[in-house]
Parts: sequence; structure tokens; C-alpha cells
Amino acid sequence: MKAVVATCNLNQWSLDFEGNTARIIESIEIAKARGARYRLGPELEITGYSCEDHFLELDTLRHSWEAVAHILKGKHTNGILCDIGMPVMHKNVRYNCRVFVLDGKLLLIRPKMVLASDGNYREHRWFAAWEHGWTTEPYTLPREIRELTGQEKIPIGIAAIATGDTRLASETCEELFVPMSPHIYFGNAGVEIIANGSGSHHELRKLDTRIALIRNASEKNGGVYLYANQQGCDGGRLYFDGCALIAQNGEILAQGTQFSLKDVEVVTATVNLDDVRAYRGAKASRAVQASKAESLPEINVDFEFDPVDSESTLRVSPKIDPSYHDPEEEIALGPACWLWDYLRRSGAAGYFIPLSGGADSGAVATLVGSMCQLVAKAIREKDAAVIGDVERWLEKGETPDIFTDPCVLANRLLYTCYIGTENSSRETQKRAKLLAEQIGAYHLNINMDGLVNALQSLFTRITQKKPRFKVEGGSYVENQALQNIQARLRMVISYLFAQMMPWTRNRQGTLLVLGTGNVDEALRGYLTKYDCSSGDINPIGGISKHDLRRFLIWAKDKLGYSALAEIVDAPPTAELEPITETYTQTDEDDMGMTYAELSRFGQLRKMEQCGPFSMFEKLVQEWDHLPPREVAEKVKRFFRYYSINRHKMTTLTPSYHAESYSPDDNRFDLRQFLYNTRWTWQFRHIDAYVEKLEKANGNQ
Repeated sequence: MKAVVATCNLNQWSLDFEGNTARIIESIEIAKARGARYRLGPELEITGYSCEDHFLELDTLRHSWEAVAHILKGKHTNGILCDIGMPVMHKNVRYNCRVFVLDGKLLLIRPKMVLASDGNYREHRWFAAWEHGWTTEPYTLPREIRELTGQEKIPIGIAAIATGDTRLASETCEELFVPMSPHIYFGNAGVEIIANGSGSHHELRKLDTRIALIRNASEKNGGVYLYANQQGCDGGRLYFDGCALIAQNGEILAQGTQFSLKDVEVVTATVNLDDVRAYRGAKASRAVQASKAESLPEINVDFEFDPVDSESTLRVSPKIDPSYHDPEEEIALGPACWLWDYLRRSGAAGYFIPLSGGADSGAVATLVGSMCQLVAKAIREKDAAVIGDVERWLEKGETPDIFTDPCVLANRLLYTCYIGTENSSRETQKRAKLLAEQIGAYHLNINMDGLVNALQSLFTRITQKKPRFKVEGGSYVENQALQNIQARLRMVISYLFAQMMPWTRNRQGTLLVLGTGNVDEALRGYLTKYDCSSGDINPIGGISKHDLRRFLIWAKDKLGYSALAEIVDAPPTAELEPITETYTQTDEDDMGMTYAELSRFGQLRKMEQCGPFSMFEKLVQEWDHLPPREVAEKVKRFFRYYSINRHKMTTLTPSYHAESYSPDDNRFDLRQFLYNTRWTWQFRHIDAYVEKLEKANGNQ
């Protein structure tokens, strides 16, 4: 028995009911045109996943049902079973639901049983989990839906859709990731097609985990497993990375793109359910468990997946190898797509980058360059949505074809500026200019010594004190203050030029300022509060220095920006202190730790939930090439500076989330920002443990 099934990636936008509904309808019509009898959509696709506290508003629920009514009025569900994600309130309780619709009738509302409430997710804040097990109860439909369908009530709860030739049931996102996933019970209860509408965000090196779970879900118990996902930036820090999948008996039959500028992507496959039955029937141990499986309620419908005479016309989809991107490619594609969504949906005229000639700002510029290359490719492929989006950058008499050259597009929407002082070097100025030229950016050079001197003179005139740099004999406080003047002035200059540069070129709108700080510097607090690392959004704020360096090496050849070679080879430096014959400022010397050490501290602090003592316990074994006392000093130094600077994380620029040890405050990383920075109790226990280890090693 053969059947064509469809899943999709949709680029939804929170609260964009009109656009979201249009994209849902487009995906349904594409699925129907390909002969699909079932269409699966992403989690909360009607509202967009990231509505957050807007889910608490009754308007959000009301407009969701209005969107369903619009789909019904258009007769889009005629001849195809549609599985749509939306919020539903039942008995004054909000649920994250799947709604099954066929031939203009609603069949079932399936609420989510396991909510995601860690990391970036707070679903328990807005929804309740369905706690009634494998049961259903009556749900009274809204008046508009009753008038359209003639239905008064439909079931809400956990049930299978039983057609004339198979059974189908769904789970939602997080339910795939937990140990006791519903698909285990569904398979034992005879469900042959299991679907998962998801809202899963991109994180570096995460896709292999997701695909492994999907393959395992269909391999251990047999069956067809469909996975749908949102794709794009729907209004926040997360990028949902698509990669819709169809698997059967542990093999991948179809896979959508992980990163794409397309608003709608439909993935179909022809499956043979006889292969599922044969696969299951050959497993005697599975049959023993299935024979004792708990009964699952069924919604019987007069519908068949296998169309008449399909045996002679349908060819079963062959298995394929899943596709993965290297981490460097993920960095090149994920943030670039996120930047494009943010730019086109915000209505801004473009992006502004304070380009220092260093690795971090160079990486940000490279990501915008990658974005322009993706947009140019989409225009060459005649993507109507992208062509419509770029029209606002056209000048009189031009056609969108001019933007098939990414450098032309970059010159219209990317502005870069080298903001130097007497402490800046000619090398960094040269590197910034060359990279901007290769990307195609509109580039400026600014010397702000006059502004810096004016502020220093103002302070001296008022206080009768003249601060000096460290190399001039000044104190730590003086040295920091003089550096911070430069850093904060760069931020002020960036926003002035971001607001005015389109005007100077007789264009409308203002620019968004891109932040340029990486995740490791944020964690350590190695940045000036409200300095040039500040901005409107930050595409690298969740990416480590190590990964950025590897990305730049990759981009040098793959994206064609040869200027990155010198940027990668140069030691990271803030260039805020005077350079002398005996002193050159470098980041790692300033921080008192290497970027590699910082990344490891971050992983242990967040991903492995380590405080100072447990971090030392792990590192003293891991870094066994160092004496215990030196490891202890490194751990204490990290926590001292982390806690001193934690307040800076409350003002971090909203960043693309790419790394699971991000210190993104009050969103991903929930910790206080006022610490006892002496850590007296914790450090005392570390010191005692060091003495114990030294005695054991005979180093008293």
C-alpha cells in the first residue's frame, strides 16, 4: 500500500496572521499538487512560535481561529488531511495543539503532552501540558467555525486518526526528545504514520542529534516518521533551521534544506506501508510488547491514504543519506539567513558595522557578505519573494537583476566604518578597507582623536586632574577610563552615522547597527558597557572565538574574501592603549586567560552546571599538564572577572543564538548580576583541595 505524504519548512513570523496563513495555504496547495494525501506543518505555525507573552492574550487565540476559518472558506483542505499547529484554550486552560482538518471539517485537537521549559524555552509560562493520558473529551468549537462546518463539538486529547487503510498520530517537538516519547506507544498501538510538527532552533552541531532521534524513532518500532519545522527568524534571537524530514524504518527518504531564504518549502515522499508492516512483523520481541499495548482512542474518517490505482503509478521514494553542514558552513548560512529576515521584516535601510580590521568585526562583515551572496543567488533563481524584498534598494530605472552581483547589493545595504585613534595601527585600517572593498560595502575612514582629546580636556578642566595610560605611569583606573572613552565614542559615532548615512546618499530610512562581540568576551565581560560591541542585533554574540576563526579561514576561500587571511593571522587586540617599543596590547594578555580556556570555562559553567569548586575538580584532571595550584588560580580568576562583569550581560546586544554556553541574560542564562565577587566559601574549599592534592603528590 503506497501513499504520498508531505511535510514542510515555513518561515513564519510571530503575530503575522495574514502572512502566516498565506504561507500555510501555499504549502497545502503545493502538497496537493504533488499528490500528497497528508500535509504536516510546524509547531504553532498559525501564530509563529515566538509570540511568548502574547500567548496570554485572548486576541492571539481569537485570531488563530479566524485563520483556521480563512483556510476552511478557501476549501484548501478538500482531499487532503491537514495537520496544523496553533494555540487552543479548553476549559480556560491554554494548550499548544495540533488541529487535524479534512474536507472542510475538523477531526481532532491534539494538545502537547510534554512542554519545553529549559534553555531558550518557557512553554510552561504560556501553556499547560495535557495530563489526561490517552483520552479525549468534547471541545466546543468557536461560533465562526461552527457556522462554517456545521460541527458543534470535536474531540480534544490524544487519539489516532484511523482511515480506511492506516492509522496516523502526532507528537510535537519536545516529545521526540524525552525518554518516554509518545511515538513508542503509538507504534505499539498500531499507528503506522507518526508526525512531529516542531519549532526547533539552530545551534551549532545540533542537527545530527535531531536526525539521530528521528531515525531511531522509526527504526526501533518501524513506521513512517514525518518532521516539520519552522525556518527563519520569527521575531527573536533564535533562528529556526528547517530541515523537514521523512523517514521510514530508520532510513531517510526526504530532507528539506537546513538554511534557506525560501518562505515555503514542501518536502514529499511516497512511502510503502506494506514495508512498515513487514518490518514490524519480523520483530517477535516487538510483537510481544505491542500485544500488551494500552488502547489508543481513534477518530474514524472516511478517507484513504492510498489513492485508487496508485500501485501502477506511484514509485516508492528511495532512501537517501542525510545531509549535514560543517560548523563553518553553519556559521556562514544560519546568521546570514537570520540577518536577511531581520532586515527585510524590520524595514531598515541596511546595516552599519564599525569595522576595526580585527576578527570579530571582520566576521560580522563577512556574514553580511554571505547574506548578500545568498540573496543574489535567490534572485538568479527567480525567487519572487526575494525579488520583491530587494526592490526597495533599486534606483530609478534599475531592475532586480542588478543585484545578481552581491557586491552591488552590499554597496546599497551595508555601510562599514573604520573609527581610528592615535592608538590604531595602519595595518588594521588597511585590513578593514580591503575587506569592505571585497564585500562591496560603502566604507568610510574616521579619525576621532579630536573627540577623545575634547573629553579628556573637559575632565581635566573640571577636576584639575589628567589621567594617564598604564604605559605612561597611570593607575589601573586611569588606564581603563581612557580606553573606555574611545570605546564608547565609537558607539556614539556608529549610531550617528547609521542614522544619517542613507540621507547623505539621498535614500530613505536608517541603518541597524550590528554588534561585534563574541560569546567568550561576553562571558568574561571583556567589553566596555555601551561600547562599539553594542548595537541593535549581533550575529556573532553566540559564537566562540575558536569557531569564528575557523569560519574566517573557511570563508577566505569559500566566499572569496582573501582579505580575511591577514585578519585571521593577526593577534586579537582592542587597540585602545598606546603602542610602544616594549608593549603591544593583546586581548588574551588583557583578559589573563586564553580564548580556548574561556570557551571551556563557559561550557563547564553553563552546559555542565559547574560552580567554582566542581569546575576545579574537573579541570584539575583535564588540565593535568598544569600544577593544581595553577589550575585553581585560573578557575578563581575566571569566576572573579565573570562575577565582577556579570552586570554587563544585562545590556548585551540581542544575539543570534548559536552556542549552548551563551551568557544571554534573563533569556537563556538565568543568573543574578550582583555577586559576592570574593567567593570566600567556594575559593576556600578550592584552596583546601589544592593542599590535599599537593600533599598526595608529595609537593608540600
